[in-house]
Amino acid sequence: MDTGDSIALIATIDDEKVRKTMPIHSLNHFFIRSENLELTKEFYMTVLGFEVMARPDFPFPGYWLGINGSIQVHLGPSNIPNREKYYIGTGSDAANGQTGVIDHVAFLAEEPETFVERFQEKNISFRPRHFPESNLYQLFIRDPNGVMIELNFFNITQAPAWNGEDYAKMERVTETPS
Repeated sequence: MDTGDSIALIATIDDEKVRKTMPIHSLNHFFIRSENLELTKEFYMTVLGFEVMARPDFPFPGYWLGINGSIQVHLGPSNIPNREKYYIGTGSDAANGQTGVIDHVAFLAEEPETFVERFQEKNISFRPRHFPESNLYQLFIRDPNGVMIELNFFNITQAPAWNGEDYAKMERVTETPS
């Protein structure tokens, strides 16, 4: 099924029926094809505080990483033979690094100052942003594979000392090109 077929199918679905019969309630995890599995595991553990979780015996090496008993990230090696056979979303011509059509992956977090201190200790570049009217503060970093990670901190009434871009002051986009 190509994208055009998908759009046509979506146009014919009864939205109310779908909401009643397909109760998705949360995101389970996302998968990263890593060029350096151990470095990526260590990044998520030491920088973001994840822990290794029990993982099924998949036919390729990897890790499930999580927080508070919930899986968040599935890691697998990028450079295995026939990776498209094991990784359903990966074509044989898939690029490595960055985040593809997904711009970023976001996590809810607390104590932004703890993260900033850790980033500074480990010499990790970060980009802060805040949205004062929503009491939202954000930190953006890249993992070792180039995946953009967003950390969201709610109930922040004042931007911390390291400040960051203010969404409210950014130029507004009013039209999207067709």
